[in-house]
Amino acid sequence: MLPYKTVQDAEVFLGRNLTFPETVWLNYSANKSDYFIYCHTILFLFLIFSVVPLPLVLVELSRSSSFNKFKIQPKARLSFAEMLRCYKDVMSMFVFVVGPLQIVSYPSIKMIGIRTSLPLPSGWEIFMQLAVYFMIEDYTNYWIHRFLHGKWGYEKIHRVHHEYTAPIAFAAPYAHWAEILILGIPSFLGPAMVPGHMITFWLWIALRQIEAIDTHSGYDFPWNPTKYIPFYGGSDHHDYHHYVGRQSHSNFASVFTYCDYIYGTDKGYRYQKKLLAKLKEDLQSNGQENGVSYQNLTQDLKSD
Repeated sequence: MLPYKTVQDAEVFLGRNLTFPETVWLNYSANKSDYFIYCHTILFLFLIFSVVPLPLVLVELSRSSSFNKFKIQPKARLSFAEMLRCYKDVMSMFVFVVGPLQIVSYPSIKMIGIRTSLPLPSGWEIFMQLAVYFMIEDYTNYWIHRFLHGKWGYEKIHRVHHEYTAPIAFAAPYAHWAEILILGIPSFLGPAMVPGHMITFWLWIALRQIEAIDTHSGYDFPWNPTKYIPFYGGSDHHDYHHYVGRQSHSNFASVFTYCDYIYGTDKGYRYQKKLLAKLKEDLQSNGQENGVSYQNLTQDLKSD
């Protein structure tokens, strides 16, 4: 709860006028406990899991040829009933694991110093903290993910997430309850090491989940703005990991590609990309002999 109740009190405390966002924040949060404010995280996660995947689900269900050319595994299709079952499973885990975890984790949030007070962080401060969070999460997630692909980790825990060999947007948070708890550690490390404002924390949670939905979309759209992010893996990078499945020793990183490159765990993926590039070059040089298009052949290679 903020130590001041009015804009005037806050301006006296800060020694300056409040910005418009600070005024909105004060008016909303002044009479609410920090615990109540933190519990908004549950609502945000519910909305992200439920709403963000919907456009991608509609694209999948439309079976439109305009979008089909961007589907990474074009022969892998799920029905509406199968997608709905996936969403129900995710919501069950949300109700029994994710939600309760948020409720009981508040003391740790206070302990590491996530604040709700004024002043609000600047845009530059938010950007720098989010960059640190993504780097820390990506590196630690990489090693935990590799562990989960060991014999014990995969058979006991991680195989649930790999039930979708051709991932869909709703399947991003689809996992064993133990995996949800384990992979919560990398997400928490960044804010623990570089604590910031609750708004920054919310943005971190939201962006990380939206990123996961993007990489599990099953589509590689050329207009995706994430293609301008250096070393960003994206859906094509992670889809290969699901395609190979249990035997996968490729593409463990959650966000970026540098860990897989440094530790040599992207060789299978890079070999496939090189093979597809050579196939395209051969077809173009041969004038697409026998009426066989590059798109059809590459789709067969990806799907079979």
